[in-house]
Amino acid sequence: MDQASGLRKMMKQHMVKVIAVTGGKGGVGKTNVSLNMAVSMAQQGQRVLVLDADLGLANVDVMLGLRVRRNIAHVLAGQCELADILVEGPAGIKIVPATSGTRSMVELSPAEHAGLIRAFSALQDDFDVLIIDTAAGISDMVLSFARASQDVVLVVCDEPTSITDAYALVKVLSREHGVFRFKVIANMVRSMREGQVLFNKLTKVTDRFLDVALELAAIVPFDDNLRKCVRKQKLIVEAAPRSPSALAFKALAHRAARWPSQSQASGDLEFFLEKLVAKPTVMKGVANE
Repeated sequence: MDQASGLRKMMKQHMVKVIAVTGGKGGVGKTNVSLNMAVSMAQQGQRVLVLDADLGLANVDVMLGLRVRRNIAHVLAGQCELADILVEGPAGIKIVPATSGTRSMVELSPAEHAGLIRAFSALQDDFDVLIIDTAAGISDMVLSFARASQDVVLVVCDEPTSITDAYALVKVLSREHGVFRFKVIANMVRSMREGQVLFNKLTKVTDRFLDVALELAAIVPFDDNLRKCVRKQKLIVEAAPRSPSALAFKALAHRAARWPSQSQASGDLEFFLEKLVAKPTVMKGVANE
């Protein structure tokens, strides 16, 4: 039995929704979105696992004030199982912590990719949702996690560099990896109208140059409470659940739990694991804008 067939047999009984949260550049609020969405989904009855996929510069555990003794590097080194490193966060979410300041973790080898598959396969029946908080940029690891996920959530804020970098990420994923559908979160905006305008700025360039479909999944308002919570290493959906941004995260989580699978074969942990190590499909015959 080959590896793919073995994964299909092991995982066919339980579907896991896999969501990658990315954004092109740092500082747009990806980790805040990932964690507040995760906790909100857990509060709604989902079993949620968060993977800190910034494998060289961990920040999920730091944002939550968690003490971590072992991380994904220890799993890939064969020193422990994935279940041994899971830490519990707010509302019972489980977190796969990354390492920090380790260059070798930034790009994984094919053997380490395979090790990641084996590690996740053991957790197949324990979770309903896997949320992947990716690193910034368009590194191979960011692209691998994004193309392997059922849903790609693109976090943007109203800054020229955020829009430019988000466009670059969408371009690479669509042209070189066959990802054509994106959920967009307009983050840290002053009003609903400003969020819609921000989304329109991005779609104006993607509609002109790329064959992709963007959907405005959420508008998260600028919120002083959010900044205070970050400094206190708290999540706003728990610390200030009636604040504007918390309500936006809760509404996003409610919608995300109901995002349909793109097909019967996609959107589960099996599909994620198989695509994570597959060679990307390079799109042919397109011009470079």
